Amino acid sequence: MFRFEHTEFLKLLLMLPLMLVVYLLYMQWKNRVAARFGDRHLVERLTPTVSRFRSHLKFTLLMLTIASILLALANPQIGSKIEKVQREGVDLVIALDVSNSMLAQDIQPNRIERAKQSISRLIGELQNDRIGIVVFAGKAYTQLPITTDYGAAKLMVSTIKPDMVPVQGTAIGQAIDLAMASFKEDKAGKAIVVITDGENHEDDAVAKATEAAKRGIKVFTIGMGLAEGAPIPVYRDNQLAGFKKDKSGSTIITRLDEAMLQQIAQAGGGIYVRASNTQAGLRKVFDEISKLEKVAYDTKSFSDYEDRFQYFVALALLLMAANFLLNERKSRWAGKLQIFKPETHIRS
Repeated sequence: MFRFEHTEFLKLLLMLPLMLVVYLLYMQWKNRVAARFGDRHLVERLTPTVSRFRSHLKFTLLMLTIASILLALANPQIGSKIEKVQREGVDLVIALDVSNSMLAQDIQPNRIERAKQSISRLIGELQNDRIGIVVFAGKAYTQLPITTDYGAAKLMVSTIKPDMVPVQGTAIGQAIDLAMASFKEDKAGKAIVVITDGENHEDDAVAKATEAAKRGIKVFTIGMGLAEGAPIPVYRDNQLAGFKKDKSGSTIITRLDEAMLQQIAQAGGGIYVRASNTQAGLRKVFDEISKLEKVAYDTKSFSDYEDRFQYFVALALLLMAANFLLNERKSRWAGKLQIFKPETHIRS
């Protein structure tokens, strides 16, 4: 297992291309100045000790030195010891609606962002539970398989956007079906949390929730939205361009379908919670999930990491030494090449 302990230093590597651009611009300016004095070949003959190659080489060594120092500061590490850890927890799959109606702002900042914030907070409180993520609109996709890697889970949540599923709609049944397929075959308590406004429901989600309950999987639902509803914003170039309209030109109001979400939760043996501007409902649902039977399972993880920064420190020192010893001008031996040979006079 390989990792960097301090990844923030890796971002500084982005300044190397900028340094290269500045250096190339400087060399172009230098060439233009030299051209004012005459022909390039003549200028080179008049300055026999100046070496363009050495200037380029010194700059390359400087770039490599900086890169080595930054990699050393990031401290690359290699996992040296694997240990098995026994944990007890439940398996949880969150199915998040990413259809355009989730952009409605009746819940601030909007429905989908509020849901993402709540999911991230929940992940931060998990300890031994396994979590997976399914996103859906007109179709459902697995965003994150069941895992105990909470860092990866938070990263996946941060990348969720309404336009990531091109087919619009609300395929809750398909999302529940895909979530059921995500669970591992063990006796762990299993739960599916569907977070949606329930609008434009297309398939038989109640039947899928009933099937999940027969498999020992509880289905919970969280309704994102207020009873009065809200228009659906339309963005162009990250700027609000208006609100979605129907064919007659009237603004479409997206409303929460509470009745349908209550039926899904009842069929799945779970509970329904409606989100609001003060709470997103995920805490209440997770309190219910935590009551499920937990099962012990083994997981492997790297317990010890060995630092490898010293190799990059040594490389940086060697490069700095080479850069210090390398002169931009040619050595005395270059004079023995006799670039300026005396003219041979022809005797008459």
